[in-house]
Amino acid sequence: MKSLRSPGNKSQDSGIAEMEELPVPQHIKISNITCDSFKICWDMDARARERITHYFIDLNKKENKNSNKFKHKDVPTKLVAKAVPLPMTVRGHWFLSPRTEYTVAVQTAAKQSDGDYAVSEWSEIIEFCTADYSTVHLTQLLEKAEAIAGRMLRFSVFYRNQHKEYFDHVREAQGNQMLPSVKDNSGSHGSPISGKLHGIFFSCNTEFNTGKPAQDSPYGRYRFEARAEELFNPKTNLYFGDFYCMYTAYHYVILVIAPEGSAGDDFCKQRLPALDLANNRFLTCTQGEDGRLAFHHAQDVILEIIYTEPVDLALGHVAEISGHQLMSLSTVNAKKDPSCKTCNISVGR
Repeated sequence: MKSLRSPGNKSQDSGIAEMEELPVPQHIKISNITCDSFKICWDMDARARERITHYFIDLNKKENKNSNKFKHKDVPTKLVAKAVPLPMTVRGHWFLSPRTEYTVAVQTAAKQSDGDYAVSEWSEIIEFCTADYSTVHLTQLLEKAEAIAGRMLRFSVFYRNQHKEYFDHVREAQGNQMLPSVKDNSGSHGSPISGKLHGIFFSCNTEFNTGKPAQDSPYGRYRFEARAEELFNPKTNLYFGDFYCMYTAYHYVILVIAPEGSAGDDFCKQRLPALDLANNRFLTCTQGEDGRLAFHHAQDVILEIIYTEPVDLALGHVAEISGHQLMSLSTVNAKKDPSCKTCNISVGR
């Protein structure tokens, strides 16, 4: 959060009077920032405080560099707040988006008997950035995803498609270890894992008619396969990460598998809803009476699995697939459809 300029000019709107004695807000402070709210307070001359009836608040997305300071008659009343004790919570006044940079400036105002306002000069402009989705918001997404997950199908392997050069590099330069990399910006804009969580992407969905992984992939013609228990077992934790679509009928659920006590596990515990390994609507690991593990995945969503630790190629095998590389199905940096009622919640996108 930083200041951009000194106090600005007074409003030139003819419907607003200008009176020197109204205090200009000083030392603007933004606190308690969430993905859709914040608190704002400032210092001002106490001598004129009793005359202040309203605050005029100008909030803009930072990228909108050509936006002008509003004139009161041109702005909806939701941008005019009654003078309340500070700090003041700003929530629901605007459709704030998560993980978005904003600028804010404030005027103090006194409503006159004729309906006009006396106003102060504008305060300095302050920058701040809204937060990621909290676990409360992610739980709302989780519940939406559960509603369409469908029945569970059995599976036995996790798989990862890449180009031949990727696997050659893993063998020659990384000691046979596939290494975690930072997650891209696909999915919900407010997702706390985008650009922050390190992991390796895997799939587990199977074809309904064969019970095996599809032979087509958007990510490359070479596939690493490992038995499910190598990556997903009672010594791992499972987290819900996101739910989104890309202007299509397909919906994607991102899940995170993290070995207990790992750095990835610590990251997720603080930010993501945890799932019961044996009892959830997306991906389960259950143990039979004979001690063997059984694995099931949801039929009606495409699961994107992020495993948070390095994976040795010796845990499975690499082979060329017989199908096609369908680039149109790639979700790399895919933007979420903000109009979809199935996978959006009411706090931004």
